[in-house]
Amino acid sequence: MPFTLDDFLRVLLLQDYNTQLVVGATALLGLGSGVVGSLLLLRKRSLMGDVLSHATLPGIALAFAILTSLGGAGKSLPALLGGATLSGLAGVAVMLAIRRTTRLRDDVAMGFVLSVFFGTGVAILQMVRNLPDASGLMSFVYGKTASIVLSDFTFIATVSVAACAVSIVLLKEFTLLCFDESYAASQGWPVLLLDVLLLGLVTAVTVIGLQSVGLILVIAFLIIPAAAARFWTERLGVMLVLSGIIGAFSGWLGASLSALLQDTPAGAVIVIAAASVFLVSMFFGTKRGIVPRYLDHRHLQRRVGRQHLLRSVYEVLEGDAGPIANHPVPRGELLAHRSWTPHQLKQLLSLARREDHLESTADPDSILLSESGFGEAARITRNHRLWELYLIRHADIAPSHVDRDADMVEHILGPEMVRELERELAPDLQIPASPHRI
Repeated sequence: MPFTLDDFLRVLLLQDYNTQLVVGATALLGLGSGVVGSLLLLRKRSLMGDVLSHATLPGIALAFAILTSLGGAGKSLPALLGGATLSGLAGVAVMLAIRRTTRLRDDVAMGFVLSVFFGTGVAILQMVRNLPDASGLMSFVYGKTASIVLSDFTFIATVSVAACAVSIVLLKEFTLLCFDESYAASQGWPVLLLDVLLLGLVTAVTVIGLQSVGLILVIAFLIIPAAAARFWTERLGVMLVLSGIIGAFSGWLGASLSALLQDTPAGAVIVIAAASVFLVSMFFGTKRGIVPRYLDHRHLQRRVGRQHLLRSVYEVLEGDAGPIANHPVPRGELLAHRSWTPHQLKQLLSLARREDHLESTADPDSILLSESGFGEAARITRNHRLWELYLIRHADIAPSHVDRDADMVEHILGPEMVRELERELAPDLQIPASPHRI
């Protein structure tokens, strides 16, 4: 049945008590998962969360079986989550033991723990499926946000806030661990303890996420917000904030949509919401997004083409007898000088005209630099020659090859580098002669 505007407003404004608990719990879970997941992503152990979440299943099944056999409440949430925590930590311990005592790679250790622990959990679930109240155990596999009560909300909020607080307090130590583990160890930092502490935070966030999104999809809460935030910034502090916001937004949006759409699993909708944010970030992220990088590349291509065009015109003018003077240059000479196709040259000339570097001529097959274009051509040529001389003198590049090598780096020369080249190679500020024409 489609939802009405009143239903939408009631969910959006969190007017129902159950909606407040569910949306608030998933949003706080997303906040904690985003912050901790950022550190896990930078540690290059994103799949560790997947291993850990699957390793919790035997603990859940064993805790239920033990409680039921003792006559207690088999579905006691604290006991089940306690069993999940112990089982997850055991899986992490086994993986670390395999890594440190054998020559197997990380992916082999993670694959072993994931498959063995999850297979063991499935086998135990099959064994206890005939016990009283065993049917609800599968909610930990796929998640069941509708069953969240006030005590669950308080537990999730406490663990999420505590995980964020620990991550912020130990941000300096975790940064060193994530970016240069060897240096941290050489400086006496307790690398193993920090590694275990980070995995402990991952374990805590994973366990509290079992009821919301389930052990299969909780890995998405750890990876997707952090990966999405990475497209927007290069700074770790900003990345942690963005990842937490993206995680909280995904949890809020997914839980709200699940409340509006009947028979829609909240865990799956939350992951879809997070994936939608990831796709937007992947395309439009200001630092690593596809569209900004494409535009930057196009801008660089235009700048490189413009510089090649102006330098080529100047070099053709240099080939004429007498002092260098600005006069029309035949289009054919430029085509021969740089081996451009007519279409490529036409595009470059159009760009140069838009930037006011060319003047109109009576002959359509002639090219004449404007006053600003001639000055820019002289500057570009001079920087190119300075870099050529530097490569010949200090990098042992042959004069016959130096033009090609200089073309590869001259477009990113900064003002400081140009001034340093001037001080060493051309203090008189004259344009050096082309070394590969001597």
